[in-house]
Amino acid sequence: MKLALSLARKGRGYTSPNPMVGALIVKDGRIIGKGYHQRCGDNHAEINAINNAREDIAGSTLYVNLEPCCHHGQTPPCTEVIIKNKISRVVIGTIDANPLVSCRGINLLEQNGIEVKSGVLENECRALNEIFFHYMETQTPYVTLKYAQTLDGRIATKTGQSRWISSDKSLRFVHKLRAQHDAILVGINTVLQDNPELTVRRLRGRNPLRVVVDSNLRILERARVLQNMDMAKTLIATTKKQSDPKFKKIAASGAFVLTCRATEKGLVDLKDLFRKLAARNISSILVEGGTRIITSLLKKNLAQRLVVVIAPKILGKGIEAVGDLNIRHLEKAKILSIRKISQSAQDIIVDCRLT
Repeated sequence: MKLALSLARKGRGYTSPNPMVGALIVKDGRIIGKGYHQRCGDNHAEINAINNAREDIAGSTLYVNLEPCCHHGQTPPCTEVIIKNKISRVVIGTIDANPLVSCRGINLLEQNGIEVKSGVLENECRALNEIFFHYMETQTPYVTLKYAQTLDGRIATKTGQSRWISSDKSLRFVHKLRAQHDAILVGINTVLQDNPELTVRRLRGRNPLRVVVDSNLRILERARVLQNMDMAKTLIATTKKQSDPKFKKIAASGAFVLTCRATEKGLVDLKDLFRKLAARNISSILVEGGTRIITSLLKKNLAQRLVVVIAPKILGKGIEAVGDLNIRHLEKAKILSIRKISQSAQDIIVDCRLT
């Protein structure tokens, strides 16, 4: 199963909204076939393992980190192929959260005389596909908050300068994070202040959908996120209606303009935005916004992961990463579960989950 997980990781950044899956076929104690799901729409891991097998697989054991599918999607059901090839035993890491599969694949295999064992390295298998499980179980995107700060918690000087707080190596890490998410989200203030391109440039990888939260459509036509839309699509989330002249003007640039519910303060309701993005098959969002969006997401418990790049610098007065969360007692503090701490050049990267 550890080998299956290792194979599955090869698909990171390319399989969404599908999960990462690896599979091995073992016969007489030997691995005779292996494969992984390479990208959404391509063969699933089980089919690739079967196609890559060096000999007859009848009577073999299939190891796979996720329950084989049993429904017709972009590809035929894996269970049909497993049954047809007379595999005698299937060892599964975890049950599929997709309601079209969830235990149905296991039941179908067992009904056809195939021995099934599930729950092998289940925690590790769920952790690998935490985005997929969250998306399937909540019907909302998995949200990662990412920001770079100085040691004293500033994301910019008091004049707004933020380029570059972190090292070049850390910037490459951020571009890798971008490639692993379906969408990257920033607020309009970040666009007006920094004019970012929001693409994957420092390494190979797919460009995520660029999402700009712009309640009043203040974005400028020359903004970089409105350029190169053949490489990366852009969505502008606003409270304005289609009849608004600004709406029509921005839509004419090629960006998709999405009207969202407004909060009491007239801002885009992020919860409503996330539901609408989920309906567009966006299963994960990397938020690189400023203090306002970071604070709003934390206050409303809309983020699942927090990645903070800490540079060995001190600014003193400056723009803080997180604003007022209205926490007046220590026991109400947001609790984080640290998954990994690593060094990137002189920076420290803290990767944690919000519990």
